Amino acid sequence: MTEEAKTRQPQIGPAVSVVGPGDGETIVLGTTRMRVLEDGSHTGHRLAIAESVLAPHTQGPPQHRHAQHDEGFYILSGTVRFTVGDEDHDATAGTLVMVPPGTPHTFANPTGQPAVMLSTFTPDFYVQYFRDLREALAGGRPLTPQANIDAMSRYATEPATEPGTEPGTEPGTEPGTEPA
Repeated sequence: MTEEAKTRQPQIGPAVSVVGPGDGETIVLGTTRMRVLEDGSHTGHRLAIAESVLAPHTQGPPQHRHAQHDEGFYILSGTVRFTVGDEDHDATAGTLVMVPPGTPHTFANPTGQPAVMLSTFTPDFYVQYFRDLREALAGGRPLTPQANIDAMSRYATEPATEPGTEPGTEPGTEPGTEPA
């Protein structure tokens, strides 16, 4: 037995977290509906998981990079277009896209069908970014490019390009926050 195993403290509280089909925290941002399945509170803040449904023709966020967390996307249905730098990758059901810290990326649903993806955040702190956007919308504040950049900066994230320089995206929007 390793020294770590000998000294490990028993886990206090439930050992398993179960989130049913109708459970989880819902965050609606424009045409994107996110369901937080794990916000990090059951993983020692090492991992967060969310399911997102992107409506047809949903633009994603401006291309951005995270300084402190990995982001993973597993496509459950539909097609999600990931743009990494100047390369596009159309990911269909069964595809996993892992984005390490520092990698410029964005995503969108360019099709006429909804797309569903499971996202992971390691560590978990980026979930609060989506909560901040929800609170801003609920408070009647517009999600201007600068407001979005300010929110991103609180979670070690920055735009990968200058606002307005990315073709096909509206600067400063996060998934589904574009005007209807």
